Amino acid sequence: MESLFVSTGVVALAEIGDKTQLLAFILAARFKKPVPIILGILTATLINHGLAGALGAWITSVVSPDIMRWALGLSFLAMAFWTLIPDKIEDEETQVAQRLGIFGATFVTFFLAEMGDKTQLATVALAAHFAAPITVIAGTTLGMLIADVPAVFVGNKFAAKIPMKLVHGIAAAIFAAMGLATLFQADKLLQ
Repeated sequence: MESLFVSTGVVALAEIGDKTQLLAFILAARFKKPVPIILGILTATLINHGLAGALGAWITSVVSPDIMRWALGLSFLAMAFWTLIPDKIEDEETQVAQRLGIFGATFVTFFLAEMGDKTQLATVALAAHFAAPITVIAGTTLGMLIADVPAVFVGNKFAAKIPMKLVHGIAAAIFAAMGLATLFQADKLLQ
């Protein structure tokens, strides 16, 4: 259950102010139909994070535990710093697939926006760290929904009241703590 809770919390915090949350605001303002937008977010996230979780599980099967701990520890520290950098949304991402309907446009734009995004990379790292890809995928998907569904319903008014720096700082601190804990364990194994 730890993998589910940690994955949910870290991604929910990291997603606040992220480009996909901004994309949820834009899609909600453009289409004004929350259900197909939410279903598009859910489907895109499940597939995207499912692939990321599978990659994390595969990596643990081919990389030695010692190397994996160092790689994960450094990855978590890198994600901590990345989380502190605010995201901007590209106009092209909101223009993609306009002819596919609300669900299709949401699915395609969210899937593409998540490619290489910090929450996707966090899913890879968390799946490798916990060796529990299914619960990590469930947690990261739930975290995305916790951050993005309110964006669909309440729009920019809600976002303006969230202390983004504080939220990003908390997410960064969690990533950093996980990185240091992982590196400390790796260091203990070398002694």
